[in-house]
Amino acid sequence: MARSVPSRPTIVEPVPTANDRAAAPARLVVLVSGSGTNLQALLDATADPGYGAQVTAVGADRADIEGLRRAERAGVPTFVVRLGDFPDREAWDAALAEQVAQYEPDLVVLAGFMKLTGPAFLRRFGGRTLNTHPALSPSFPGMHGPRDALEYGVKITGATLFVVDEGVDTGPIVAQVAVPVLDDDDVASLHERIKVSERQMLVDWVGRLAREPFAVDGRRIIRQQTKDSTE
Repeated sequence: MARSVPSRPTIVEPVPTANDRAAAPARLVVLVSGSGTNLQALLDATADPGYGAQVTAVGADRADIEGLRRAERAGVPTFVVRLGDFPDREAWDAALAEQVAQYEPDLVVLAGFMKLTGPAFLRRFGGRTLNTHPALSPSFPGMHGPRDALEYGVKITGATLFVVDEGVDTGPIVAQVAVPVLDDDDVASLHERIKVSERQMLVDWVGRLAREPFAVDGRRIIRQQTKDSTE
């Protein structure tokens, strides 16, 4: 069941960025649950000093996954916070928030992280936690966006980058990319093409948000471009 969307707009102060800290890169904590292909794309991008961000830690909700191994090969600290190790979801959520906070992130990126963050996490990192969804929100929320788009018969679908809120794929939209639905598509082929576009969008926009101050005002993302930012 989807969680409710906040009824009252909130304004989140601009997060510190590379430009705010004398060109020091923005600090990213990336959360993963699986193979970590989006994480790898971010690790590759942050190798360029001009990108404006660095991955300071990678967390997961399960051990022994390729996403953690990718981080370890890159020399990035890792941590695991498993839901089953806690008496309830609220305790897990608070522990996850505490672990993430130890790395003082400017942005948190959910890169294939398959757990919903809760109130304790959002109290600390609301307005600066990013996630992607393989559909053009608000259409086709939930885990089966590509399948639902194909079954509905739309001719254009895509991917959405959004700021995480209390809902399921309901947060303020940062960016979207369109992907055509081909006549011979099945769920696997459509989802694979969406993943490619989704990954590029994520890398592009994490870099932009690291370099340009932004704030969340209700459903709107307000960006402040700087002389050093690039489109």
